[in-house]
Amino acid sequence: MLALMMALFLPLQGSEPWENQEKAHLRNIRQITHDFVRAGEGYFSPDARTILFQAEEKTTGNPFYQIFSTDLATGKTRRVSPGVGKTTCAFYHPDGSKIIFASTHLDANAKDFYKPEYDAREAERKQGTRRRYRWDFDPAMDIFEAAPDGTKLRKLTDAPGYDAEGSYSPDGKLIVFCSARAGKNDLELFIMNADGTGVRQLTKAPGCYNGGPFFSPDGKRVIFRSDRKSKDQLQLYVINTDGTGERALTDDQSWVQWGPYWHPNNQHIIYAAADHATAGRPNYDLYWMEVASGKKARITHAPGADVLPVFSPDGKQLLWTSNRDGRQPSQLWLADFMKPSKP
Repeated sequence: MLALMMALFLPLQGSEPWENQEKAHLRNIRQITHDFVRAGEGYFSPDARTILFQAEEKTTGNPFYQIFSTDLATGKTRRVSPGVGKTTCAFYHPDGSKIIFASTHLDANAKDFYKPEYDAREAERKQGTRRRYRWDFDPAMDIFEAAPDGTKLRKLTDAPGYDAEGSYSPDGKLIVFCSARAGKNDLELFIMNADGTGVRQLTKAPGCYNGGPFFSPDGKRVIFRSDRKSKDQLQLYVINTDGTGERALTDDQSWVQWGPYWHPNNQHIIYAAADHATAGRPNYDLYWMEVASGKKARITHAPGADVLPVFSPDGKQLLWTSNRDGRQPSQLWLADFMKPSKP
């Protein structure tokens, strides 16, 4: 899910240029996506040769995200989702044989949302304003599996309401995802078999949003985001896959902490947070955290929003969504990653 409050950012002033500050942990920073209105939320294939991501095409008349894959060596890109309606949250199976993503393409009214979205954008342009980003949890959203090229599409979820934000377990046998099947206002985490059977509820926090889940590299825990204490004020949580041991990793209600993703070492995560600001407005950057201690280190310092980070399977590269300078639409960026010496 390309997430909350991308529009809120202002440059931060410091004694050292932000480009120099980032060199401590990021090298060879480059923009990966170019030919889209906007793009983001990318994930590596198991061999790290391709990425899956969501992006808005320029000429199709659909203002919503579709799923694409790009060969990092050649730059060859192709759409792998149907092209109709909305999509989000693509993810590779650990053996690379298939992918999953969420889509509304089966909704008979999917195209009815196009004109209102374009009209809202035109109103913004004329007024010189920008909407606060909000995810709509479309009840027509379901999870699908497909071959990496988009063929062999098969629906995995069929419960009423929103089903999305899915990711595979390290052995490929399970999928953890967000669903409204427990109640319209209860967006909980569930785990199902990779073929869509055997669904069981993982979190139990009625009236809250629990989403963006990922299994730990050893398959024993799930990291996720939730607004338990205040609506939309997302914080980070971890829970054992049997539903025990849930605990908060952050508890700063001043800012949103979200988009966590595991490092392959099973001990650290990377995530986006806005725990600093200029003129009272948040600027999202990436942070590295040791899960056991909660100790953290700041990774990005750009004046724009840096969000939705993921590691390559070997942990040597970082892929994330950013507008870097705070003025352009969001795109995907890639860099070589150096782990902080502490924590």
